[in-house]
Amino acid sequence: MKNSKVKILIIDDDSDVLTSARLFLKQHFTNVKAEPHPRNVNQILTTQDIDVVLLDMNFTKGDNDGREGLYWLTEIKHISSETQVILMTAYGDVELAVDAIKKGATDFVLKPWKNEKLLATLNTALQLKESNQKVKKFEQVKQVQDADDELKLQNFIGDSPAMQSVFNTIDKVGKTDANVLILGENGTGKTLVALALHKASMRNPEPFVHVDLGALNENLFESELFGHKKGSFTDAYQDKPGRFEVAKGGSLFLDEIGNLQLHLQAKLLTALQNRKFTRLGDTTEKNMDVRLVCATNMPIYKMVEENQFRQDLLYRINTVEIVLPPLRERLEDIPVLTEHFLKKAGKKYGKPHIYISKKGIEKLMNYHWPGNIRELEHTIERLIILTDSDVIEANQINLSNTQTSTSKQPKNLNLEEMEKYLIEKAIQKHSGNISKAAKDLGLTRAALYRRMEKYEI
Repeated sequence: MKNSKVKILIIDDDSDVLTSARLFLKQHFTNVKAEPHPRNVNQILTTQDIDVVLLDMNFTKGDNDGREGLYWLTEIKHISSETQVILMTAYGDVELAVDAIKKGATDFVLKPWKNEKLLATLNTALQLKESNQKVKKFEQVKQVQDADDELKLQNFIGDSPAMQSVFNTIDKVGKTDANVLILGENGTGKTLVALALHKASMRNPEPFVHVDLGALNENLFESELFGHKKGSFTDAYQDKPGRFEVAKGGSLFLDEIGNLQLHLQAKLLTALQNRKFTRLGDTTEKNMDVRLVCATNMPIYKMVEENQFRQDLLYRINTVEIVLPPLRERLEDIPVLTEHFLKKAGKKYGKPHIYISKKGIEKLMNYHWPGNIRELEHTIERLIILTDSDVIEANQINLSNTQTSTSKQPKNLNLEEMEKYLIEKAIQKHSGNISKAAKDLGLTRAALYRRMEKYEI
């Protein structure tokens, strides 16, 4: 059976060589292109994914030093580093061909060749390319996932009915390939839900790739998600796979999808509908093989009503919906969460025996927690750092923008302190409603969340 996936290019100015090589290889491969002029190699390699090039070493009549072959070898590897190059050479050029291998050629065949030898050399080159691609993908996946290493060590914690309902949904949905939309305020654990869905799925051995769309420059959207070809824009110095490609076989988590601009929503929708995508600057479509999980802390349904989010995209991404409750609606989980964060921070700072008094826990449970679990974790870590004893009392727990305490206006006109104070007052004024607080401050929700993280609010 012919191999229909592999693309082979033969470059030789001898028409007899081109014809004989093409006729033989056509018996084994569907896509075999013959080209007499190496000057056309740039156009061919930038418009097609060529797997192997069979390259002659001399093209100008009377020249037998192989310099042209070395030049075009360098050009080919520069245009497409993953393309394997096999040199076709006469007996007298063997030493030169060996030198060319050091410069990037995969192998060489002698003219006139034996068909069995030519086919074996081609298959070896194809195996080498496949092996290189696997290594490269492993490195790309590792690079993408390094940022999430700490996340993978965390576990879901919660005994409240609200969280038990979430766990049950994850258990049921995780086994499927259904697209999932996770809704919840900032800091409620949406990323942990996405990771739990991946771990529960058949795709678990493959990559879990996290993309924060809220922090993604819209000019880099296509390049980041779909990848790009070398030279497709000013800083595209080499081919780069996008997140859909890196996540192949695994799960792709698009966080903060509510921040995506309408024109970018259209591009994402097209890819999801067709289950195909194309690298920026490329013409070859690639199949999409990911389990899609999306999340947002924004009022997505209200955004649809206000034409800020595409309804057809919403239908595409929320086959199943998981709503994460804010911490103020699962206060019974605070003691167990506090214990978990105490152990984690205690180990980190060499204070493993610290605990919080009963009244201290009560104070934590009386707080509104606008920053949810993330705010609780930051609070516990800060207490661990500042305490000198093994017991943290209630009077040591300083909670801002809370129903149990009042923010104090800074004494000095320090811009950062004033900004923090105004943010705390706005959140307190609107009882933890981030949307209203952001509107009051003249900020977007995303901008307000960034400032809350900055000031550990």
